[in-house]
Amino acid sequence: MDLLTWGRNPWDQPILTHISWDLLWASLFAGLAFLAAHASYMLFSAHRKRRAEETDALEAARGDLPARIQRHSMPARLFHWVMAAAMFALLVTAFLPIAGIRFPWVVWHWTAGLVLTASILFHVVHTVVWLDFWSIWVGPRDLPELKAEALREFGHDVSGPRPGKYPLGNRLYHLAIVVTALTVVASGLFMMVRVRTPFFTRNPYLLGDSMWGLTYVAHGLAGVSLVGLVIAHVYFASRPEKWWITKSMVVGWITRRQYLEHHDPDRWAIDELPTPNPATSNSATSNS
Repeated sequence: MDLLTWGRNPWDQPILTHISWDLLWASLFAGLAFLAAHASYMLFSAHRKRRAEETDALEAARGDLPARIQRHSMPARLFHWVMAAAMFALLVTAFLPIAGIRFPWVVWHWTAGLVLTASILFHVVHTVVWLDFWSIWVGPRDLPELKAEALREFGHDVSGPRPGKYPLGNRLYHLAIVVTALTVVASGLFMMVRVRTPFFTRNPYLLGDSMWGLTYVAHGLAGVSLVGLVIAHVYFASRPEKWWITKSMVVGWITRRQYLEHHDPDRWAIDELPTPNPATSNSATSNS
């Protein structure tokens, strides 16, 4: 299987033109194979949430926590769903024509690309200004959590750290999406100058043949990678034991018990705790 496609310029010199579209089917197969392998593995997995009796004790001790705990703010949820719609639109308009389904896809494709670009810019500003920017990233500090989570997967009851707000798997997936999405956006914005748009004059000579080839290869590799990543994301969001996370991306909150079952309160501290009602406090004091 060839990974790249080549053409020839007017001087009969070989030039890189794109990736081989065999990689699309390879990515699709890899995504479906991962789905089947993980689903089979989960039949025997010990899973990772706290035991019921441990959660009961924590829930009794943490009565100060609200019944519903915000996991995703409204702006974060809007970003997620806008980005998801843009991603699906990009994949459909990119790969259906390759599969033989013909339609005027170019305008829809770059429009979806601009929506994706705008949503990412919004997300960066939102996370830097209003959220904890570093809480989603992966680093050496996560090695103890990785070790503890791996041992729990194999049924060991270990006292290592549990996830903060974002489990390690979520953060690793986020890193993969960051790399692929930024590659798609950066290469796609350059490629837009080769088509007619209302924003600037078409200029196919902005880059040389070799640089255009690398740009198209980067765009194609990121695109086919997104196929597998989207399959994995939809699969995990659809698994019954993950529905509580999926629901939180719709309604914005999780329950107190879900928070204590799956997270480490020391690593994801809830800032806004319910304040006692003065009237209730005074009444309780007088009754005592």
